[in-house]
Amino acid sequence: MGQKTHPFGLRLGVTEAHRSRWYAPKALYGELLVEDQKIRGYLDRRLNRTPPNAAVSDIHIERTREELKIIIRTARPGLVIGPKGAEVDRMTEELQYMTGRKVAISIIEIKNPDMDAQLVAESVAEQLSKRASFRRAVKSRCEQVMQQGAKGVRIQISGRLGGAEMSRTLDNRLGSLPLSTLQANINYGFAEAKTTYGVIGVKTWIYKGLYEEGQEDETASNAAGGRARARGRR
Repeated sequence: MGQKTHPFGLRLGVTEAHRSRWYAPKALYGELLVEDQKIRGYLDRRLNRTPPNAAVSDIHIERTREELKIIIRTARPGLVIGPKGAEVDRMTEELQYMTGRKVAISIIEIKNPDMDAQLVAESVAEQLSKRASFRRAVKSRCEQVMQQGAKGVRIQISGRLGGAEMSRTLDNRLGSLPLSTLQANINYGFAEAKTTYGVIGVKTWIYKGLYEEGQEDETASNAAGGRARARGRR
């Protein structure tokens, strides 16, 4: 039996903060949890699944008694904001109608999309959907990520690769990936490529160095509500 853990879940509360930050009484908890899922699904469909692709990698949700704050991390903030902020206003109105709460949307730009595991996974999935050579797609993306300054990268794809009868797994690694080191800043992303012969899953791990070396993007971590980051080794 495998001993694998989710890279984000393993670090949650140690070096990573929750993506949904709010407290609720027991009676309300389930309702708000489902609402969070609906908000994420709606934003993903609107920004990532309908062209032009806004390259949204992460959505953080914060709640106070009066307000619902949504933080969107995207590589193309112009597409999310729209001309004179029209898109953001429309999304805010639709989310207010959907949730019945006051909604505030803030946007954080991802300066380097090649160092974001979710966006790398999405781009590989897009290439696979367009019937690109899967070996070349994976290899070239790994090399691009390493050129951007990553200390290690791994891209794994599984499914009916190249339309084969039996599904298999292709794994490409460059550099080092200390997955069981909690102080390691490992960015993880997952995407699915819907092809004519079935779904191919794409998993991406990017190792950016240890947190204590100050590798993280401070703007993003502060705007995301601050991380429960441990300084130094325990």
